[in-house]
Amino acid sequence: MKKFYLTLVSLFLASFTMIGQNMVVNGDMEQWDDNTTPTGWAKAENISQETTNVHGGTYSAAHESASGTKDLQQDLDGIVGGQQYTISYYYLDNDPNARTRIWSYWMDADDNYLDDNEDELRPGTYSEDNAEWQHYEYTLTAPLSAAKFRFEVRVYKQDGNTGGHVYYDDFSFEPVGGSDPEPSNYPTDFAAAAAGIHIDLSWTDATGEQLPLAYLILGSNNGGSFTPPTDGTPVSDDLDWSDGMIAVNVMYGVEAYTLAVDPATDYNFIIYPYTNAADNIDYKTDGDPPTASATSNDYAIVNNETFDSDLGGWSAYSVNGDQEWEWADYGNPPGCAKMTGHDGDNYANEDWLISPALDLHSFTEVYFSFDHARNYASNDGLSILVSTDYDGSGDPSTTGTWNDITDMFTFPEEGSWAFFPAGEGDVSEYNGAATYFAFRYVSTVDDCSTWEVDNPLVYGIIGVGVQELEETSLMLYPNPATDAVNISCTERGQLTIMNVSGQVLIQQTMEKGMLTVDMNDRAPGIYLVRFTSETGNTTTRKLILR
Repeated sequence: MKKFYLTLVSLFLASFTMIGQNMVVNGDMEQWDDNTTPTGWAKAENISQETTNVHGGTYSAAHESASGTKDLQQDLDGIVGGQQYTISYYYLDNDPNARTRIWSYWMDADDNYLDDNEDELRPGTYSEDNAEWQHYEYTLTAPLSAAKFRFEVRVYKQDGNTGGHVYYDDFSFEPVGGSDPEPSNYPTDFAAAAAGIHIDLSWTDATGEQLPLAYLILGSNNGGSFTPPTDGTPVSDDLDWSDGMIAVNVMYGVEAYTLAVDPATDYNFIIYPYTNAADNIDYKTDGDPPTASATSNDYAIVNNETFDSDLGGWSAYSVNGDQEWEWADYGNPPGCAKMTGHDGDNYANEDWLISPALDLHSFTEVYFSFDHARNYASNDGLSILVSTDYDGSGDPSTTGTWNDITDMFTFPEEGSWAFFPAGEGDVSEYNGAATYFAFRYVSTVDDCSTWEVDNPLVYGIIGVGVQELEETSLMLYPNPATDAVNISCTERGQLTIMNVSGQVLIQQTMEKGMLTVDMNDRAPGIYLVRFTSETGNTTTRKLILR
């Protein structure tokens, strides 16, 4: 296993010496570059220096409400995953024309938002009028993958009124000291189960006098043995299966984790609870740590569009309006499809983003998923559809029968630029030989949102019964192969070889008999060989290349 051990002695010492020290720069709001710019704050929208409504010292920050949300923001580096931090600030809302709330995030080293502690850091309620200063304070444990914290508060208009003020003072973000002993017990009911293109792990949290902070889960898909972790040496996440081993850390209280896996492969897992973080980490390794195993589904990825640099194989169709679906440098990883009807003003539009034709008829189960973000206006007019009789080029609003599957997915209730998974829809009933999926955007002069879509994924589960019935129609040998594979079929038809991401590498007509395919320039891994006969029968086989 590629073990990326964290030897963060200096980081640990830094965090240890910072116990009780405020990590917020100019948290007391006493330093100002000018009357509207508090020193050390990266974003200060509609902020002004205040000398009357002050919680402590000489100054506070006044935040004026406007037609849109305004932010006060500072990013804090040096966060240690698993470390506890106390988050605190004071606010005064004595104006009926303004409301405030915290809207903060833990972030990883690549500035990706983490969803942890949503209720505390991004509450669904706002402040209320009060003549006294209010105190926000929580002690939270940083997610294991956290490297930064975005400390942000927002001001909002109230009842359509703007120009009101809320006041902030004495921000602090402080590490909490202390070291716990080794966990008393292991978790129970540790299990692994195949689910789509993943394996789902589950367990019941450990109990006892000393509870864990988190768990280290090690996985293997090559039959390799596991090396127990060592106290004082954290094992970082390594989700790359290429060497046959992975590691992942999961916080106490979650009791589940989902792993992406290769098709039709045996997997083994072991779980270790631990306390503390950095050089203080203390694993429980005595006795018999729980283990679990599962065999992944025999699946094939039909389409996986990441929108790396353009719209890829998906096509934009504008039914009306001047605005259209376009590529944008957002998403995770960067690159997505974006649509908005706003261009200096709101405009009426209907625009479709349509997948290529997908052959799904050989699968017993088919699933569709994607990530997205929505900001401004509402979710009205945003929908997901599927068709098995669209012609691939005409006006989708008048051509083909489109089934609305929007209810299978989750949409953000409040607009933001944060991408999140929309869920996974079971679309098995739409397994036609030419199936199309589409994102339809509709805007009006009154309701004009921005919709960003990323990582649409279509995959199918290969039915065991179908394979057995067609066992003699397609043969691969040798398998595993090294530099070439012989493919034998009993009919004439179309041969397609794809990687597990659904990218077509080879596609050609094949005559009845045997064909040798050169794979010398292909990387080792798993490939899918699909043969569709002239009579319409489709057979899919897995090819392993070493």
